[in-house]
Amino acid sequence: MFKRKGQSTLEYALIIAVVVAGLFVMQYYVKRGFSGRLKSSTDDMGEQYDPTAYTGSFAVSQTSEVAQTNVQGTTRTEHVVDQVNSRTGNENIAAWEAGEDLYKQ
Repeated sequence: MFKRKGQSTLEYALIIAVVVAGLFVMQYYVKRGFSGRLKSSTDDMGEQYDPTAYTGSFAVSQTSEVAQTNVQGTTRTEHVVDQVNSRTGNENIAAWEAGEDLYKQ
């Protein structure tokens, strides 16, 4: 009647087709699960930046010494001392606690 070789090849092809179809159907659920777990992990990290919790006061000073010479109409600028920047002051970042709403006025 039927050739056994052709029948087993057809069975293998059908099994492969069912497995591939199953993977395509599962793809949606795997993506949603991965996305949900990533969001949950991100939410567990807590607040990363809150503009209402930051206060700062700084004074910035810059010093530099420059010498300019003018020879026959050509101006030459030379840095005698490199520019120095300094910043003094303080900053404070308030602690965020669970359940505390920092955005309420």
